[in-house]
Amino acid sequence: MASLACSYLGIPLRTPIILSSSGLTESAEKIKKAADAGIGAVVVKSLFEEMINYEVGAAVESSDYSEAGDYMLQYTKEHTLTEFLNTIEKSKNSVDIPIIASINAVNQKEWVAFAKRFESAGADALELNINIIPVTKTLTGADIEQKYFNIVSAVKAAVKIPIAVKISYHFSNILNIVHHLEGIKADGIVMFNRFYEPDIDIDNLDFKSFPVFSNSDDLRHALRWTGILSSVKNHIDISVSTGVHKSSDVIKSILAGADTVQICSTAYQKGLGIINELNSGIEQWMQEKSFDTIDEFKGLMSYNTIKDPAMYERSQFMKYFTNHG
Repeated sequence: MASLACSYLGIPLRTPIILSSSGLTESAEKIKKAADAGIGAVVVKSLFEEMINYEVGAAVESSDYSEAGDYMLQYTKEHTLTEFLNTIEKSKNSVDIPIIASINAVNQKEWVAFAKRFESAGADALELNINIIPVTKTLTGADIEQKYFNIVSAVKAAVKIPIAVKISYHFSNILNIVHHLEGIKADGIVMFNRFYEPDIDIDNLDFKSFPVFSNSDDLRHALRWTGILSSVKNHIDISVSTGVHKSSDVIKSILAGADTVQICSTAYQKGLGIINELNSGIEQWMQEKSFDTIDEFKGLMSYNTIKDPAMYERSQFMKYFTNHG
Protein backbone atom coordinates (compact mmCIF):
# COMPACT_ATOMS: atom_id res chain seq x y z
CA MET A 1 0.00 0.00 0.00
CA ALA A 2 1.26 3.51 -0.85
CA SER A 3 2.52 5.54 2.09
CA LEU A 4 1.76 9.25 2.36
CA ALA A 5 4.26 9.75 5.19
CA CYS A 6 6.62 12.67 4.66
CA SER A 7 8.58 15.32 6.50
CA TYR A 8 8.14 19.10 6.80
CA LEU A 9 10.47 21.42 8.72
CA GLY A 10 12.16 18.28 10.03
CA ILE A 11 8.87 17.07 11.54
CA PRO A 12 7.30 13.73 10.48
CA LEU A 13 3.81 14.01 8.94
CA ARG A 14 1.39 11.21 8.09
CA THR A 15 0.30 13.02 4.93
CA PRO A 16 1.65 16.07 3.06
CA ILE A 17 -1.68 17.88 3.45
CA ILE A 18 -1.73 20.67 6.04
CA LEU A 19 -4.76 22.72 7.09
CA SER A 20 -3.67 26.34 6.80
CA SER A 21 -4.27 29.22 9.17
CA SER A 22 -7.98 30.08 9.18
CA GLY A 23 -11.18 29.96 11.17
CA LEU A 24 -11.01 26.18 10.74
CA THR A 25 -8.02 26.10 13.10
CA GLU A 26 -9.04 28.75 15.62
CA SER A 27 -9.83 26.38 18.49
CA ALA A 28 -8.65 23.09 19.96
CA GLU A 29 -12.05 21.56 19.20
CA LYS A 30 -11.81 22.42 15.49
CA ILE A 31 -8.21 21.24 15.33
CA LYS A 32 -9.27 17.91 16.88
CA LYS A 33 -11.90 17.50 14.14
CA ALA A 34 -9.29 18.18 11.47
CA ALA A 35 -6.93 15.64 13.03
CA ASP A 36 -9.69 13.03 13.16
CA ALA A 37 -10.43 13.76 9.49
CA GLY A 38 -6.87 12.75 8.53
CA ILE A 39 -4.97 16.02 8.17
CA GLY A 40 -1.17 15.87 8.39
CA ALA A 41 -0.68 19.04 10.45
CA VAL A 42 -2.48 22.30 11.22
CA VAL A 43 -1.42 25.92 11.21
CA VAL A 44 -3.31 27.63 14.02
CA LYS A 45 -5.25 30.75 13.04
CA SER A 46 -2.82 33.67 12.86
CA LEU A 47 -2.36 36.07 15.71
CA PHE A 48 -2.60 39.51 14.09
CA GLU A 49 -1.02 42.26 16.18
CA GLU A 50 -2.52 44.81 13.79
CA MET A 51 -6.05 43.62 14.59
CA ILE A 52 -5.38 43.88 18.32
CA ASN A 53 -4.17 47.46 17.88
CA TYR A 54 -7.20 48.29 15.72
CA GLU A 55 -9.65 46.95 18.30
CA VAL A 56 -7.94 48.88 21.08
CA GLY A 57 -7.89 52.05 18.98
CA ALA A 58 -11.63 51.81 18.33
CA ALA A 59 -12.32 51.27 22.02
CA VAL A 60 -10.16 54.23 23.05
CA GLU A 61 -11.86 56.53 20.53
CA SER A 62 -15.25 55.70 22.00
CA SER A 63 -14.03 56.24 25.55
CA ASP A 64 -13.80 59.46 27.54
CA TYR A 65 -10.55 58.25 29.06
CA SER A 66 -8.00 58.27 26.25
CA GLU A 67 -5.15 58.04 28.77
CA ALA A 68 -6.31 54.48 29.41
CA GLY A 69 -5.12 53.49 25.93
CA ASP A 70 -1.83 51.93 27.04
CA TYR A 71 -3.55 49.86 29.70
CA MET A 72 -6.25 48.71 27.29
CA LEU A 73 -3.65 47.78 24.66
CA GLN A 74 -1.67 45.69 27.10
CA TYR A 75 -4.77 44.04 28.56
CA THR A 76 -6.26 43.24 25.15
CA LYS A 77 -2.98 41.95 23.80
CA GLU A 78 -2.42 39.68 26.79
CA HIS A 79 -6.02 38.44 26.76
CA THR A 80 -5.86 37.61 23.05
CA LEU A 81 -2.45 36.01 23.37
CA THR A 82 -3.66 33.84 26.25
CA GLU A 83 -6.49 32.52 24.09
CA PHE A 84 -4.03 31.53 21.38
CA LEU A 85 -1.70 29.91 23.90
CA ASN A 86 -4.59 27.92 25.37
CA THR A 87 -5.54 26.71 21.89
CA ILE A 88 -2.01 25.42 21.31
CA GLU A 89 -1.75 23.77 24.73
CA LYS A 90 -5.16 22.08 24.49
CA SER A 91 -4.47 20.92 20.95
CA LYS A 92 -1.15 19.38 21.92
CA ASN A 93 -2.96 17.40 24.62
CA SER A 94 -5.72 16.16 22.33
CA VAL A 95 -4.11 15.37 18.96
CA ASP A 96 -0.99 13.59 17.72
CA ILE A 97 -0.29 15.79 14.71
CA PRO A 98 2.11 18.76 14.53
CA ILE A 99 0.73 22.11 15.67
CA ILE A 100 2.21 25.09 13.82
CA ALA A 101 1.63 28.55 15.30
CA SER A 102 1.16 31.51 12.94
CA ILE A 103 2.19 35.09 13.67
CA ASN A 104 1.51 38.37 11.89
CA ALA A 105 3.04 41.18 13.93
CA VAL A 106 3.87 44.82 13.29
CA ASN A 107 6.87 45.52 15.49
CA GLN A 108 9.95 43.32 15.39
CA LYS A 109 10.02 42.98 19.18
CA GLU A 110 6.49 41.60 19.11
CA TRP A 111 7.41 39.00 16.49
CA VAL A 112 10.03 37.76 18.93
CA ALA A 113 7.81 38.03 22.02
CA PHE A 114 4.94 36.12 20.39
CA ALA A 115 7.31 33.48 19.02
CA LYS A 116 8.77 32.78 22.46
CA ARG A 117 5.32 32.45 24.02
CA PHE A 118 4.11 30.07 21.30
CA GLU A 119 7.21 27.93 21.68
CA SER A 120 6.66 27.73 25.43
CA ALA A 121 3.04 26.70 24.86
CA GLY A 122 4.24 23.67 22.93
CA ALA A 123 4.01 24.69 19.26
CA ASP A 124 6.02 22.32 17.06
CA ALA A 125 6.93 25.07 14.59
CA LEU A 126 6.20 28.68 13.66
CA GLU A 127 4.86 30.18 10.45
CA LEU A 128 5.77 33.84 10.05
CA ASN A 129 2.94 35.42 8.07
CA ILE A 130 4.81 38.51 6.86
CA ASN A 131 3.04 41.14 4.77
CA ILE A 132 4.62 44.54 4.19
CA ILE A 133 2.62 46.88 1.96
CA PRO A 134 4.65 49.87 0.68
CA VAL A 135 2.62 53.05 1.18
CA THR A 136 5.45 55.51 0.62
CA LYS A 137 7.56 56.02 -2.50
CA THR A 138 10.77 56.26 -0.51
CA LEU A 139 10.57 52.63 0.65
CA THR A 140 12.60 50.55 -1.78
CA GLY A 141 12.30 46.90 -2.67
CA ALA A 142 15.59 46.30 -0.91
CA ASP A 143 14.20 47.99 2.22
CA ILE A 144 11.21 45.66 2.25
CA GLU A 145 13.34 42.59 1.73
CA GLN A 146 15.63 43.62 4.58
CA LYS A 147 12.63 43.93 6.88
CA TYR A 148 11.80 40.29 6.11
CA PHE A 149 15.36 39.23 6.83
CA ASN A 150 15.50 41.21 10.08
CA ILE A 151 12.26 39.64 11.35
CA VAL A 152 13.31 36.10 10.48
CA SER A 153 16.80 36.56 11.94
CA ALA A 154 15.42 37.94 15.20
CA VAL A 155 12.86 35.17 15.62
CA LYS A 156 15.31 32.46 14.61
CA ALA A 157 17.74 33.67 17.27
CA ALA A 158 15.01 33.65 19.92
CA VAL A 159 13.50 30.17 19.52
CA LYS A 160 14.67 26.62 18.88
CA ILE A 161 11.65 25.28 16.99
CA PRO A 162 11.68 25.39 13.17
CA ILE A 163 10.42 28.44 11.29
CA ALA A 164 8.60 28.72 7.97
CA VAL A 165 8.13 32.05 6.19
CA LYS A 166 4.93 32.72 4.25
CA ILE A 167 5.62 35.09 1.37
CA SER A 168 3.81 36.68 -1.56
CA TYR A 169 4.80 36.38 -5.22
CA HIS A 170 5.31 40.14 -5.62
CA PHE A 171 9.08 40.08 -5.18
CA SER A 172 11.19 40.86 -8.21
CA ASN A 173 13.35 37.78 -7.61
CA ILE A 174 11.77 35.08 -5.47
CA LEU A 175 14.81 32.84 -5.83
CA ASN A 176 17.05 35.51 -4.33
CA ILE A 177 14.65 36.10 -1.44
CA VAL A 178 14.50 32.41 -0.61
CA HIS A 179 18.29 32.15 -1.01
CA HIS A 180 18.73 34.82 1.67
CA LEU A 181 16.08 33.28 3.92
CA GLU A 182 17.88 29.98 3.61
CA GLY A 183 21.12 31.73 4.49
CA ILE A 184 19.68 33.02 7.78
CA LYS A 185 18.47 29.49 8.59
CA ALA A 186 14.75 29.69 7.80
CA ASP A 187 13.54 26.10 7.71
CA GLY A 188 10.69 26.45 5.24
CA ILE A 189 8.95 28.69 2.74
CA VAL A 190 5.18 28.85 2.16
CA MET A 191 4.09 29.95 -1.33
CA PHE A 192 2.03 31.98 -1.51
CA ASN A 193 0.18 34.26 0.88
CA ARG A 194 -3.40 35.04 -0.13
CA PHE A 195 -4.03 38.66 0.84
CA TYR A 196 -7.16 40.67 1.30
CA GLU A 197 -7.71 42.64 -1.90
CA PRO A 198 -9.97 45.73 -1.88
CA ASP A 199 -12.91 46.13 -4.23
CA ILE A 200 -15.09 49.20 -4.80
CA ASP A 201 -18.86 49.42 -4.90
CA ILE A 202 -19.40 52.07 -7.60
CA ASP A 203 -23.12 52.45 -6.77
CA ASN A 204 -22.69 53.23 -3.08
CA LEU A 205 -19.18 54.68 -3.33
CA ASP A 206 -17.92 52.31 -0.70
CA PHE A 207 -15.60 49.36 -0.33
CA LYS A 208 -16.99 45.86 -0.59
CA SER A 209 -15.75 42.35 -0.03
CA PHE A 210 -14.21 40.31 -2.82
CA PRO A 211 -14.39 36.54 -3.38
CA VAL A 212 -12.19 35.13 -0.65
CA PHE A 213 -12.04 31.53 -1.81
CA SER A 214 -9.34 30.34 -4.17
CA ASN A 215 -9.73 27.81 -6.98
CA SER A 216 -7.45 25.32 -8.69
CA ASP A 217 -6.43 27.88 -11.30
CA ASP A 218 -4.73 29.87 -8.54
CA LEU A 219 -2.21 27.06 -8.19
CA ARG A 220 -0.31 28.20 -11.28
CA HIS A 221 1.86 30.84 -9.60
CA ALA A 222 3.00 28.46 -6.89
CA LEU A 223 3.52 25.62 -9.37
CA ARG A 224 5.91 27.65 -11.52
CA TRP A 225 8.01 28.90 -8.63
CA THR A 226 7.99 25.58 -6.79
CA GLY A 227 9.33 23.86 -9.91
CA ILE A 228 12.12 26.40 -10.27
CA LEU A 229 12.91 26.89 -6.59
CA SER A 230 13.05 23.18 -5.75
CA SER A 231 15.89 22.84 -8.25
CA VAL A 232 18.14 25.43 -6.62
CA LYS A 233 17.34 25.37 -2.91
CA ASN A 234 19.41 23.29 -0.52
CA HIS A 235 18.05 23.03 2.98
CA ILE A 236 14.70 24.79 3.00
CA ASP A 237 11.33 23.04 2.66
CA ILE A 238 8.56 24.19 0.35
CA SER A 239 4.86 24.22 1.21
CA VAL A 240 2.44 25.16 -1.58
CA SER A 241 -0.50 27.27 -0.47
CA THR A 242 -3.45 28.75 -2.44
CA GLY A 243 -5.17 26.81 -5.20
CA VAL A 244 -4.94 23.31 -3.73
CA HIS A 245 -8.44 21.88 -4.10
CA LYS A 246 -8.10 18.39 -5.62
CA SER A 247 -5.81 15.40 -5.20
CA SER A 248 -4.38 16.24 -8.62
CA ASP A 249 -3.38 19.68 -7.26
CA VAL A 250 -1.46 17.99 -4.43
CA ILE A 251 0.23 15.59 -6.84
CA LYS A 252 1.21 18.39 -9.23
CA SER A 253 2.73 20.38 -6.37
CA ILE A 254 4.81 17.45 -5.16
CA LEU A 255 5.91 16.57 -8.69
CA ALA A 256 7.14 20.16 -9.00
CA GLY A 257 9.15 19.70 -5.81
CA ALA A 258 6.93 20.74 -2.90
CA ASP A 259 7.33 18.94 0.43
CA THR A 260 3.77 19.68 1.55
CA VAL A 261 0.66 21.60 0.54
CA GLN A 262 -1.77 23.69 2.54
CA ILE A 263 -5.54 23.68 2.03
CA CYS A 264 -8.19 26.11 3.21
CA SER A 265 -10.85 27.17 0.69
CA THR A 266 -11.76 23.63 -0.31
CA ALA A 267 -12.18 22.63 3.35
CA TYR A 268 -14.55 25.58 3.86
CA GLN A 269 -16.53 24.76 0.72
CA LYS A 270 -16.70 20.97 1.02
CA GLY A 271 -16.13 20.33 4.70
CA LEU A 272 -13.39 18.35 6.40
CA GLY A 273 -14.43 15.23 4.51
CA ILE A 274 -12.36 16.58 1.62
CA ILE A 275 -9.20 15.61 3.55
CA ASN A 276 -9.90 11.89 3.26
CA GLU A 277 -10.89 12.38 -0.37
CA LEU A 278 -7.55 14.06 -1.09
CA ASN A 279 -5.55 11.42 0.75
CA SER A 280 -7.38 8.60 -1.04
CA GLY A 281 -6.90 10.27 -4.42
CA ILE A 282 -3.15 10.57 -3.88
CA GLU A 283 -2.89 6.95 -2.73
CA GLN A 284 -4.84 5.70 -5.74
CA TRP A 285 -2.65 7.67 -8.16
CA MET A 286 0.53 6.41 -6.46
CA GLN A 287 -0.65 2.82 -6.76
CA GLU A 288 -1.48 3.31 -10.44
CA LYS A 289 2.00 4.75 -11.05
CA SER A 290 3.72 2.15 -8.81
CA PHE A 291 5.04 4.72 -6.32
CA ASP A 292 5.35 3.42 -2.77
CA THR A 293 6.41 6.69 -1.10
CA ILE A 294 6.07 10.44 -1.58
CA ASP A 295 9.84 10.83 -2.01
CA GLU A 296 9.78 8.58 -5.07
CA PHE A 297 7.95 11.17 -7.15
CA LYS A 298 8.77 14.42 -5.35
CA GLY A 299 10.49 16.77 -7.76
CA LEU A 300 10.22 14.45 -10.77
CA MET A 301 8.97 17.41 -12.78
CA SER A 302 11.04 20.19 -11.28
CA TYR A 303 13.02 22.66 -13.34
CA ASN A 304 16.26 20.71 -13.52
CA THR A 305 14.75 17.27 -14.07
CA ILE A 306 12.51 17.79 -17.11
CA LYS A 307 13.79 17.76 -20.69
CA ASP A 308 12.52 21.26 -21.45
CA PRO A 309 13.10 23.54 -18.41
CA ALA A 310 11.85 26.46 -20.49
CA MET A 311 8.33 25.23 -19.72
CA TYR A 312 8.74 26.93 -16.35
CA GLU A 313 10.16 30.11 -17.89
CA ARG A 314 7.60 30.89 -20.57
CA SER A 315 5.32 33.80 -19.81
CA GLN A 316 3.74 34.56 -23.18
CA PHE A 317 0.53 33.22 -24.74
CA MET A 318 1.80 33.39 -28.35
CA LYS A 319 1.89 29.63 -28.88
CA TYR A 320 -1.60 29.16 -27.46
CA PHE A 321 -3.20 31.86 -29.57
CA THR A 322 -1.32 30.73 -32.68
CA ASN A 323 -2.77 27.23 -32.29
CA HIS A 324 -6.27 28.48 -31.43
CA GLY A 325 -6.61 31.36 -33.85
